[in-house]
Amino acid sequence: MTGIEFLASFLRTGRLHGIGIGSTLGEVDRAFRHRFVDVIGEGGESLRRDYGFVEFCFNPGDAWVMSGGSIELHRLASGQDMATEWARATGVEFPRHVAWEDVREELARVPGAPELTVTDQGGFLEYRAAASNVSVIVVDDEEEQRGCHAGHGDVWSVSLWAPVRAR
Repeated sequence: MTGIEFLASFLRTGRLHGIGIGSTLGEVDRAFRHRFVDVIGEGGESLRRDYGFVEFCFNPGDAWVMSGGSIELHRLASGQDMATEWARATGVEFPRHVAWEDVREELARVPGAPELTVTDQGGFLEYRAAASNVSVIVVDDEEEQRGCHAGHGDVWSVSLWAPVRAR
C-alpha cells in the first residue's frame, strides 16, 4: 500500500492498522511491531509511545488507553531510512515528501470521504475531518522549499485526537 492510500484511509476511518482512540496498549503492540521509546509523564499520568515516525499518547486506567496520536511526515524529508524501515515493518511505503494535493486526490476517490474544514495556523493550514477525528497540518509558507524538510504544500503531520465530551 502506498503512503498516500494509507493517509486517505486514515482520514476516512480514524484507524491505523485497526487501532484508534480507545485502543489499549496491548492492541497497539499487536498492530505495530516496530522499535519504540516510551516516555512516561510525571506521576505516571500519561504515556507517549514514540516509534520515530508515528507517536501515540495514552491515558492510564485499568489499562493504558490511546487518547491520540500523530504521523510525523516531516521527519521523512531528512532521509529515506525512516520510510524504508517503516515500509518493512508495516507494508506501507511513503515518499520522502508527501504533497497534500496527492492526498486530497486520493481522498476524493475514497467512498465515504469525510468533509474537511480548514483553518490557518500561521505558516500552516489545518484540514480537520470531524467525522474521523483526524487533522492534517500542511506547510503554507510559499518560501519553504522542499529539501531536507517539508516544503510549501507538503503534509507536515497527520494527527488523531479524541473528541471533547460534554459533561
